[in-house]
Amino acid sequence: MSIKIEKGKLKDTLIINPKVFFDTRGFFYESFNLRDFSKSTGLNINFVQDNHSHSKKGVLRGLHYQIKKPQAKLVSVLKGKIFDVCVDLRRNSPDFGKAMSIILSEENRTQLWIPEGFAHGFLTLEDETDFIYKTTQYRYEEYERVLKWNDPQLKIDWPSLQNSYKLTDRDDLGISLKNCEIYD
Repeated sequence: MSIKIEKGKLKDTLIINPKVFFDTRGFFYESFNLRDFSKSTGLNINFVQDNHSHSKKGVLRGLHYQIKKPQAKLVSVLKGKIFDVCVDLRRNSPDFGKAMSIILSEENRTQLWIPEGFAHGFLTLEDETDFIYKTTQYRYEEYERVLKWNDPQLKIDWPSLQNSYKLTDRDDLGISLKNCEIYD
């Protein structure tokens, strides 16, 4: 098996660590193998879109989700480091309204599986960070929503940076958990 999988802090999230092969030339690992992923997780998934985000240090993106066409995501970092966050927005989940965070970096090569029904966002901790993610649903702008990244109810302990975070107006004006659309 080329991956090691652990349960995440929130129901149905998974922390994935691929087996990395090092030698004098560098390293090699499979960043995704459908057969191994399905066998290890029991999930039957179909990724339809890959996304790549490049950011400077201090960029905060999120917390994003799609309400009518939910996306499950497999997220990882190619270069740099991020503080990655997901929030369970499934009304009937025992973890509804709870957030979890994890550091993803080029050094640890850790991946996070975020199932449908979650909001997701991240803060870049290093300059020139490249973040990639696979999604199980296409992007539909009309269904995109933004959960307020600093809603006190979420209790997210964002890392402190010397400069303020860099956000778009859209991300800075997200909706609080008590007022946002959620999944049934």
